[in-house]
Amino acid sequence: MKQHYFWFLLFIYIVVVSYLASTLPISPHEAKMLYASHDVTASLMQWGEQHIGGFFGLRLFSFLFGFLSIGLFYQVSRLYLKKEEDIFLATTIFMWLPGLLTAAIQANSAILVIVLVLFFILVYEKGYFVLSLPLMLGLFFVHEASIIFFIALLIYGVVHKDKKLAIITASFLITFVYLAKGISIGGRPSGHFAEIFGLYATVFSPLVFLYFFYAMYRILLREEKTLLWYISFTALVFSLLLSIRQRVYITDFGPYVMIAVVLMIEVFNKSIRVRLPQFQRKYRWGFYTVIAVLIFNTLLIVFHKPIFALMDDPKKHFAYRIYKPYWLMQELRQKGQSCFDTHDERLRYQLRYYGVPSCQK
Repeated sequence: MKQHYFWFLLFIYIVVVSYLASTLPISPHEAKMLYASHDVTASLMQWGEQHIGGFFGLRLFSFLFGFLSIGLFYQVSRLYLKKEEDIFLATTIFMWLPGLLTAAIQANSAILVIVLVLFFILVYEKGYFVLSLPLMLGLFFVHEASIIFFIALLIYGVVHKDKKLAIITASFLITFVYLAKGISIGGRPSGHFAEIFGLYATVFSPLVFLYFFYAMYRILLREEKTLLWYISFTALVFSLLLSIRQRVYITDFGPYVMIAVVLMIEVFNKSIRVRLPQFQRKYRWGFYTVIAVLIFNTLLIVFHKPIFALMDDPKKHFAYRIYKPYWLMQELRQKGQSCFDTHDERLRYQLRYYGVPSCQK
């Protein structure tokens, strides 16, 4: 990808993310975090609401961390890709992934995790081990599911005989066990295995995830296994294994998996550039097909609101739970009603944000 194409697409990205972050109503997850959580994400949301206000203020930190993640991903890509056009291509695909786009326009902890992990990989690979320690500590406190991250680092440290990394990550894992933190494991086989594939297909777009899955498997069999691969592959495998017995939340694993898009580009380049031009055609058409599907899925997010008018039943729209309380608030104000009762906890939080309390005291 040429540099001027990248800057043009980045400009479009800024416009799109700014618009969506400013106009998208508060989601059920955001509303619950705002009023019922006391973690870092909730504190940042509350600060933004108090000092800036509106939907954009609520999501200011996600908006900023979204751009920071793009810059860090660009720098990480330079560690794995040699050609500048490949780095621009990998960064463009990363920033337009539906999962990252959603993380940048809705307040959540995933975008903060992505920034911390990318920053860790960058400083570790450059040899600044001391700087990686506060980043590991930050992940430990910010994300309970970061136990997967530390397991990956422990495996990497043992395999590559990095004693310092292995000892420190083992200490973090012992602390996880002692404090009973981390991902809860339980249940019985319940058929969520196919569901997690659907979630990853939503985060990446279907064909991108299929090629990503192939790339991770190919690296497992024959390519060099880097720190980035260990983190992403460990998270992917654990999510698939846990989905056999219980429901898996994509926010626990997605941040560690999405960052490995650069490895997918690396594998693709190795596949196509060893062949003569006349034998590259099918690979190029496959690439164009994958990108076309990615663009289609991204456009569904960008233009999600007009899709409501095209649907017979708006309740089937993927954003209905976000817009329903907003429309209900407008309807109540038109009727002159100042309160509303519901058994749905998250709906109550959303209405509370719009200034519509419960009628029951």
